[in-house]
Amino acid sequence: MHRRRTIGEKRWLDTPDFVSIATIWCENASAILLRFVWEAYDLLCEEVLADIDFLQTEAELERSITQYWEPRIHRAMAGNEPFYVQHGPYEFETRMEPPAQSPQYDIAFVLHENMRVMWPLEAKVLKTAGTVADYVDDIQNQFLVCRYAPFSSEGGMVGYLLSGESAKVFDNIEAKLSCVLHSHSAFLDRDHKISEHNRMVEEGKLYPQEFRCHHLIFGIQANEAARQQK
Repeated sequence: MHRRRTIGEKRWLDTPDFVSIATIWCENASAILLRFVWEAYDLLCEEVLADIDFLQTEAELERSITQYWEPRIHRAMAGNEPFYVQHGPYEFETRMEPPAQSPQYDIAFVLHENMRVMWPLEAKVLKTAGTVADYVDDIQNQFLVCRYAPFSSEGGMVGYLLSGESAKVFDNIEAKLSCVLHSHSAFLDRDHKISEHNRMVEEGKLYPQEFRCHHLIFGIQANEAARQQK
């Protein structure tokens, strides 16, 4: 059955790779947007999370952190970038027939000139360094089958780590994905790794097959330790 087109599909017929378009603006476009992400994390820790006892805070934890993090990304941005950041945008390109709901990103950077093209970030709460099953599932069954980031050769996963060491998280992700995580040259002082993958692209689609996944671990539990020392 022929699928009816969305407003975006009628408005923007050409859908290039986010990274290639953003690179016209700057060679290090992905590193720049990820720098905004990390700067916003620092602001989030300082302004919101520093005095929170996460052992006593369970309700809507993932959504709350993400919702309070997004406006701080706005603050970190200069305002002249060829993209903007949005909390909770839908990916209409890979939607299923109704009544199924289109995939929804936690956060995405969206191109101004073609709002169908997004660079997404998905967030997961990691209660310990070993609880990476849901995190890995999003990579394998969303990103690597092009359900997420169909028009981007890069995307990111963010782990909100409540207990444990980030190095152990990376070890567990490597084991589950059967891949090697490498350091990112622009973020050697951060808990930030990258992995390279070949995606399954549906026949007839021109989505980027080669995909770089960024892995960012936000050490949320460190703020509780700091609070105890006050």
